[in-house]
Amino acid sequence: MRKSPLHRFWRHVRAHTFKDIVILAASAFCVIAAVGVFWISSLHLPDLTSFESREVTQSTKIYDSTGTILLYDLNQGVKRTVLPSEDISPFIKEATVAIEDEDFYHHGGIKVSSIIRALWDDLLTGHYSEGGSTITQQVVKNTLLTGDKTITRKLKELVLAIKLDNALPKDQILTIYLNENPYGGNLYGVEEASRQFFGKDASDVTLAEAAYLAAIPQATTYYSPYGTHLNALETRKNLVLQKMLDLKFITQDEYDAAIQEKVQFQPQNQSGIKAPHFVFFVQQYLDNLLGAGTIEQGGYKIITTLNMDLQSKAEDLVKTTALSNEQNFEAKNAALVAIDPQTGGIVSMVGSRDYFDQEIDGKFNVAVDAQRQPGSTMKPIIYSEAFMKGYTPDTVLFDVPTEFSTDCMPSLTDMYASSTPLKSGAVCYKPGNYDNEFRGPISMRDALAQSINVPSVKVLYLAGVDDSLNLAKNMGLTSLTSATRYGLTLVLGGGEVTLLNMTSAYGSFADDGTHVPYTPILHIYGPDGAEIMLPQQQPVRVLPATIAETISNILSDNTARTPAYGPNSVLYFPTRDVAVKTGTTNDSRDAWTIGYTPNLVVGVWAGNNDDSPMVKKVAGQIVAPMWSAFMHQALDTLPDERFIPPPTTDETSLKPVLQGIWEGGQTYTIDTISGKLATSLTPPETRKEVPIQSVHSILYWINRNNPLGPAPTDPTNDPQFTRWEIPVRLWAAQHGYTDQSSSTADVPTSYDDVHTPANMPSITLSNINPSQTYSLDDTVSILVNETGRYPLSKASLYVNDSLVESINRAPFVFRFSPRDISGIQESNQVRVVGVDSVYDKTEASTTMSVALDSAPTPSSQ
Repeated sequence: MRKSPLHRFWRHVRAHTFKDIVILAASAFCVIAAVGVFWISSLHLPDLTSFESREVTQSTKIYDSTGTILLYDLNQGVKRTVLPSEDISPFIKEATVAIEDEDFYHHGGIKVSSIIRALWDDLLTGHYSEGGSTITQQVVKNTLLTGDKTITRKLKELVLAIKLDNALPKDQILTIYLNENPYGGNLYGVEEASRQFFGKDASDVTLAEAAYLAAIPQATTYYSPYGTHLNALETRKNLVLQKMLDLKFITQDEYDAAIQEKVQFQPQNQSGIKAPHFVFFVQQYLDNLLGAGTIEQGGYKIITTLNMDLQSKAEDLVKTTALSNEQNFEAKNAALVAIDPQTGGIVSMVGSRDYFDQEIDGKFNVAVDAQRQPGSTMKPIIYSEAFMKGYTPDTVLFDVPTEFSTDCMPSLTDMYASSTPLKSGAVCYKPGNYDNEFRGPISMRDALAQSINVPSVKVLYLAGVDDSLNLAKNMGLTSLTSATRYGLTLVLGGGEVTLLNMTSAYGSFADDGTHVPYTPILHIYGPDGAEIMLPQQQPVRVLPATIAETISNILSDNTARTPAYGPNSVLYFPTRDVAVKTGTTNDSRDAWTIGYTPNLVVGVWAGNNDDSPMVKKVAGQIVAPMWSAFMHQALDTLPDERFIPPPTTDETSLKPVLQGIWEGGQTYTIDTISGKLATSLTPPETRKEVPIQSVHSILYWINRNNPLGPAPTDPTNDPQFTRWEIPVRLWAAQHGYTDQSSSTADVPTSYDDVHTPANMPSITLSNINPSQTYSLDDTVSILVNETGRYPLSKASLYVNDSLVESINRAPFVFRFSPRDISGIQESNQVRVVGVDSVYDKTEASTTMSVALDSAPTPSSQ
């Protein structure tokens, strides 16, 4: 078919358009390439001959908070032995190539596909990275260039890598790489690493040992065999072996043998380091922020938050306590963390009784890397959530044997009997208390202060597991997972946390509800001396201030704590405000104590690294003495800061159970002197709210989702109601309480006849003359005259609403000099308040004029 003229026209246009686009694109490419070549040619490139003249890495030093005490010099006494190629095991070479640059023998110094992939990743993440480097590029980067992360430096690296690949044989490049590579601290090169780790030369290592050597350089702190990520090191070593197998560097038999081989690392050198757990924590912390191995490149000055004086005391205490506990409680290890809650600065960190103690794997930092169950130290967080929901410290719960599993039914006749499973495979949950005793009705204040378990499980149910878990995470306990994993065991320490995170979480209470994330760094200065500004984690309010103040008030209440710990326990600091909570896991594998003042939080732990149980004791015996000793030493160096008292609240509008009245949900108010119903004239001192006897669990009176709202119309709708109600009713019957809610026989019918208008006292003031002007040094006398049915028991004198004096028996005569009155004025109000023996009050007032310019009394010479 013949094409139309229009069709031929558009085909002609499209052909020319496509050709023009191609020409334009080619031209643009040529221009960009020419510009790129010109730019690259203008770069100042180091000469390859500078290999021989290059300088060894500058020293990176870590200091305490004063910047004067050197904790560790990462490059002190740098160990480096340069080997010829033939003295390096082929296993090391092959392992390194397999994991670092499998195309090393085939590319020309750079790998274009890796560069493109790295660029693409940078575009996706919005961050410039160092990915995609070949071994040749790493040699250039580590020997000829600075550590700057810039595009210019990266281009120099690419050009020099190509030049180096053309100038030197592959084996020589690989040998340089293996002789220069850092392996952590002051170890450089495979020879020193082989000697330190395995006690042998680099020519004699086994295949498995070579795989370890290839695994470590990617992140020398993280993968250090002396660090705390041994499982990660093992995984990476196995990855090296798998790649060697895939590349046919080794056979299947060699692979299998290397996987099975148990490599023993030599002990780490002990010299030249203070606070080792803290130092290596700092290294890992900065690796995470700045990139693995950055500070090991040298030249950094790091000022930490560590108080070396307190650190030394902490190390001594932890070691002494752990050795004693090993004999007394079969608890071989201990740890301690101290934090300034106002800044988040880590003041002290001891991760084991002795970093260099191989018997207990002392290098393992229990404070940072051990996920342990916190026992009852979780309780204050749960109670905080309950208080936010409207429950009060006075709220009463019943400490009686309680079955919490809805798959089990408690006995209807014996609260101590085992529960009956309602289905096959049901797991019942009926926790006890540390002393195997039950206390009946107990306030939430006393339950928390004495660490009573059963009421605390009820508090978690009332607060809500999900909301409590969210609060815990907001306070820094990020290792906790889903609510379904823990259920109601969360309040007794069912989750796993670290000592560092738990201590930091308590800082939220110390800082009045604000969580300041922990940090080990005050300042860090780069090789050029300029301060490097690290990302700042901002303080976050996680609790209302009033809730944090309430928790601090309870945890520092020695009276509330006394029934469990005694009046003079190691937890009590008579002259300071110190809040504290202990915790022990049910299986006695962990003992905790965490306490704080407004300017210091201290957390301690005792147990065994292998998770074996201790002799069954409570934390107050095992680890609280160590906590107390350190806290005393630390507080001697700190200002005496006090907790802000929680505000007083009027609870009279709350349900009786939230006020602490547990005997019934209906009440009436009496005058305690007459025994009759109170009136508006009955003073607060003689008013008493009396319940109509009707003892039930709290779920009878409140809806747990809205405790301040109306009572539930049908309490049985709550799945826990029956399980809580049965033992409470059994307890009530055993203690002689009967349900009188339907009877008003015991309610008085007459009203208070003691506090009546006719019985009210009356007073007048004499001897003071309101028309007279007194001098500052005159003596003013005031006589209080009283009338009334009941005699005065107290009179208080106020001048301008400031209390001057109180007198507690007749005669009520006040004498004073105006000069001695603070804030005296020319015209002053004088007021006397009288209280009679039945607490009725009355008052009388007058005025007093004073000549403020009256001359002072001459002093004798």
